[in-house]
Amino acid sequence: MPILYLLMVTLVLTILSCQGETEPYNSDAASLSATKWLELVDSQNYKKSWETASIAFQNQIGVDDWISTAMTAREPLGKVISRELTNQTYKTSLPGAPDGEYVVMEFTTAFTNKKSAIETITPMLDEDGQWRVAGYYIR
Repeated sequence: MPILYLLMVTLVLTILSCQGETEPYNSDAASLSATKWLELVDSQNYKKSWETASIAFQNQIGVDDWISTAMTAREPLGKVISRELTNQTYKTSLPGAPDGEYVVMEFTTAFTNKKSAIETITPMLDEDGQWRVAGYYIR
């Protein structure tokens, strides 16, 4: 749990310290990647969510630690009732991460046991040209 917590805190601080950039990117591909990944997490398929995450994500946390942390963080919240994308910002650099293409996305989400949460998910353009999730945080 401490590893993912540190990863999440670092990602949030990074996001807050960056200013938005306006370079073009494929927002549909980034959004689709984030949505499909969230569906895996929503269905408690944590192993598959790790397997489909970016190399950077996988290098930050091992699969067993991710499964344990995701279960601990998500299962008490219950099922997703609604989720709405409220903000997305394109970035080419984030402190503590290699330069690249990132989209920081915020969703307002209602769960059965938590009526209002903010999920922050960050897809990145991976080495093979595919958008994959590099960070995830719930508050």
